[in-house]
Amino acid sequence: MAAAGPWPALWAVVAALLLLLLWRRRRAGGGGRVCVAVLGDVGRSPRMQYHALALARHGREVALLGYLQSRPHRDVLRSENIRLVPVAELSGLRVGPKLLQYVLKVLVQSVQLLYTLLRMDQPSYILLQNPPGLPSIAVAWVAGLWWGSKLIIDWHNYGYSIMSLSHGRSHPLVLVAKWYEKLFGRLSDYNLCVTDAMKKDLWVNFKIKAVTLYDRPASYFKETPLDLQHNLFMKLAKDYEPFRPRAASPAADRSAFTQRDGSAGSVRKAGGRPALLVSSTSWTEDEDFSVLLRALEDYERFIEEGAELPALVCVITGKGPLKDYYNGLIQKLHLKHIQICTPWLEAEDYPLLLGSADLGVCLHKSSSGLDLPMKVVDMFGCCLPVCAIHFECLHELVKHNENGLIFGDSQELAKQLKMLFLDFPSLEGKLASFRENLRESRQLRWDQSWDQTVLPLLGSRE
Repeated sequence: MAAAGPWPALWAVVAALLLLLLWRRRRAGGGGRVCVAVLGDVGRSPRMQYHALALARHGREVALLGYLQSRPHRDVLRSENIRLVPVAELSGLRVGPKLLQYVLKVLVQSVQLLYTLLRMDQPSYILLQNPPGLPSIAVAWVAGLWWGSKLIIDWHNYGYSIMSLSHGRSHPLVLVAKWYEKLFGRLSDYNLCVTDAMKKDLWVNFKIKAVTLYDRPASYFKETPLDLQHNLFMKLAKDYEPFRPRAASPAADRSAFTQRDGSAGSVRKAGGRPALLVSSTSWTEDEDFSVLLRALEDYERFIEEGAELPALVCVITGKGPLKDYYNGLIQKLHLKHIQICTPWLEAEDYPLLLGSADLGVCLHKSSSGLDLPMKVVDMFGCCLPVCAIHFECLHELVKHNENGLIFGDSQELAKQLKMLFLDFPSLEGKLASFRENLRESRQLRWDQSWDQTVLPLLGSRE
């Protein structure tokens, strides 16, 4: 008779583990404690930091769990109710084929994350960011069984759709990731998502009921006073060429660069203060920055052909895997009237930069077509008009010809830049009109939105 193999023993171990978990499970307690978790860099996860700050504001004890690569916002660091729980980022798993490396990474991350979750004080809720959801959703669910905690998933996008950018939608890993998110996503107690389009998709395709919590700007995203603009530019000048005072540089005159009253007169390529163009990115495959670079080349050509346009200082902020690639492309450009730099800014300086800029550009193209770029939300909080590349549900945020413009390719973006900056820095024209519309919109801020949407889910403190 053939041996039964290892499967009966394996299933016995799984059954024993589940029984142990069910036996260990206790009624939700934890004294109102909440674990806010992201299997990524906490400093580059603003929405999860906002969750932590909102919970702390309501007297909850918060364990903010994730990679501690970039410094979180100082409000997070100063809060007495927020404790950072570091998870070490894995590196060096480069043995064997890529598929084996990925499987090993998932297994090690699972053990590492579960160990971290089970060592902390019992939480009443685990609030988890997705993506990345593999393996964090399953691990958080197991930890929730152990603690008797309720699991809340905050759906920013789908992990499988991001994977499909590299592998294609029919790749086995992508199909497994989609099945995984669908299965384990249903085990959550509550779900948040970032758009109404995603809310509908979660229900139609995953049978997951979610509540839409739009990204909203924090209170410190606002227009920057001139003195703070000047201080920021002087700070940036220490490290970045476009901000260094130089007689031949269009960005040399700091007082002109921070001038907003339009008194500089007609701005031509030879003089006047430059316009400050800002974009931000994670330098990933869902943003094609060659679109912006080609548009800037066209803008340069417009100036050379005699168009009365200001010089540009273009600042692209962020960290990510494709940064070196795009920096290589930038170095090959030969632009006389446009200067580009790609800094990583401290959390406190980023809102100051947006509040000092004249126009924002967004190249985020959602992998699922269902999420919205938080960078645009932050720009709108600073009353900064935006040119954004089109995708399916962008209209939930950017209103074409009202608070910005939507473009389809580099040529259309270049024409929009030319049109917006022709009368710069006059207080007349489209750019000024968009800014005024943003000022008058009196946007809902994060704290107000969170209190209306998330707080009722948490109920009273235990």
